Amino acid sequence: MLRVLKQYFPIRNILFFLSEGLFIFGSVFLSALILTNSASFLFDLILFLKIFLITVICQICLYYNDLYDFEIASSIPEVSIRLLQALGVTSIALAIIYFFLPVAIIDQKVFILSVLFLLVFIVGWRIGYIWILNKGFFNESIIILGSTPLAFDIINTINNTIDCGYNVALLIPDSDKDDIDEAIAAKTTIDCNRESFCSIALGMGAKKVVVALKEKRGNFPTKELLNCRTEGLEVLEGSTFYEMLTGKLLVTKINPSWLIFSEGFKKTRLKTFVKRVEDIIISSIMLILLSPLLLLTTILIKLTSKGPVFFSQDRVGQNQKEYMMHKFRSMIEDAEKQTGPVWAQTDDNRITRVGKIIRKFRIDELPQLWDVLMGKMSMVGPRPERKYFTDELEKQIPYYTERFKVKPGLTGWAQVSYDYGATVEDAIEKLNYDLFYIKNLSITMDLVIIIRTVKTVLFGRGAR
Repeated sequence: MLRVLKQYFPIRNILFFLSEGLFIFGSVFLSALILTNSASFLFDLILFLKIFLITVICQICLYYNDLYDFEIASSIPEVSIRLLQALGVTSIALAIIYFFLPVAIIDQKVFILSVLFLLVFIVGWRIGYIWILNKGFFNESIIILGSTPLAFDIINTINNTIDCGYNVALLIPDSDKDDIDEAIAAKTTIDCNRESFCSIALGMGAKKVVVALKEKRGNFPTKELLNCRTEGLEVLEGSTFYEMLTGKLLVTKINPSWLIFSEGFKKTRLKTFVKRVEDIIISSIMLILLSPLLLLTTILIKLTSKGPVFFSQDRVGQNQKEYMMHKFRSMIEDAEKQTGPVWAQTDDNRITRVGKIIRKFRIDELPQLWDVLMGKMSMVGPRPERKYFTDELEKQIPYYTERFKVKPGLTGWAQVSYDYGATVEDAIEKLNYDLFYIKNLSITMDLVIIIRTVKTVLFGRGAR
């Protein structure tokens, strides 16, 4: 397992990505070799750079077409359709690049033959890899100690995630009287013997023991877990493992002591300064580059509906200080006159015709770039909510006030990981992701979120 941004990723997934890059590079290279009938180009650095450009653009398009999400691209028809779409977008992107940079152009025949090779190689490669995932080859075996809801959440997440890289070799419940879901019991070996599970773990080739017990006082198998550690097995607390497995916390199932003693929540003046510089640079560049779109949106709103162009509304920011957040108006004027403060719903009849478009592609959020530039918000952070809602959510959701430890963001880990939510349950799930972000905040993570936001915006996902 490779740990990136506080999450564990199977090394095979990293190797898969790199290997596919080699397949793409090799397909173009082979096409050039066949059509050139000469080995002289083997020393042509310019050609290698041209092929490398095609490889990078192609893999970016594969990523934006969800071909690295095996929950989506897990069947031959789905892979084939998305691959054709990705190659089509690759062709358009390269055409634009070639228009502005003619020196990067590669022979048209070579490119066409490369596409044919890619269709065969990548589909075949992915069929083989999906077969490996379904068979569970190279999965890391773990043992779950405990039969708490957290333990079952971990097991269900592993069983339902094809490429998580783990296999639950054994479940040791708190008691032989505990009820265990039939779906879990059907896929998992269960053994109530807690006296010698270390030797069992070694015999099964397990690498980790995940502890998710109901009550540790007087029930904690200290001796066996110590044996596991000295034998080289990694022993992890359940909430810690779940965090690394999913990229989120479980606010309804974690103890305050775990939050207190776990890693993270590190704040330094340097990190704060760099994040502020990041906000100023990115928001300034985006305001300049997107100024034509901002102007066009202003005109369309003014021409198609009555009321002001901009919509200002109170939000709760860092340290629970209220501020006015700005958006393009996407609803009719005085939309809440009849209903009062409510979350937007699917097919909300208060949304205007232009509003549906600008909400779908998050254009209505762009005026918040000014709020970022002024320091009220950050580019990345928990999405700001209104005090009307936060007052209620604080009463119902544990640790909710912790999301106010950082500036609210134009985008965030919850926004790129979870669809739009309009219920308390959705608010809990978003807080699971927000707390993970606050706990593991870094500039690198901000950049990853911004890249994933581009993907979300381009495909208009999760908007209402």
